[in-house]
Amino acid sequence: MTQDATFEDGGDRPLNLGAFDADDLKVLSALAQDGVFSITDMSWSPAKRQLAFLINRLRHEDLDLATRMGRPVERVRSVLVVDNVEAVASQGVDRSDKDTVLSILSIDFEAGEDADGHVLLTLAGDGAIRARVEALEVALRDVTRPYAAPSGKAPDHKL
Repeated sequence: MTQDATFEDGGDRPLNLGAFDADDLKVLSALAQDGVFSITDMSWSPAKRQLAFLINRLRHEDLDLATRMGRPVERVRSVLVVDNVEAVASQGVDRSDKDTVLSILSIDFEAGEDADGHVLLTLAGDGAIRARVEALEVALRDVTRPYAAPSGKAPDHKL
């Protein structure tokens, strides 16, 4: 009998995941939710056709276990890369304010007519970053060891 993987299967191993369709991207979006970064942690390279973010990712895969064990919630530095990017636009993001901390709410794909479309990062505070892509290819890779979240708790999204 086979069964789907669970968050616990990841344990303390670093994530290294790719998304090539909208369903894959939903998984990356859930893992990147509440990830925070500053403007200086975002890089758009037209020559490489790549948009990259260095985020402080909340370890959602460890959240339940941390809560049950009474230990601090963890974050990890991760690289979020959108490839095949043709253009980037933003709304509600002051790119001149290098100290503003941006928080990812979701990452979605708006499909075009062929394999093209837009990758949309929705940010807390009504901000958004939109990348026009030739084809969907997004990667999320942890690059540091987990550390205790400075706040000691997970964000609360209850209304």
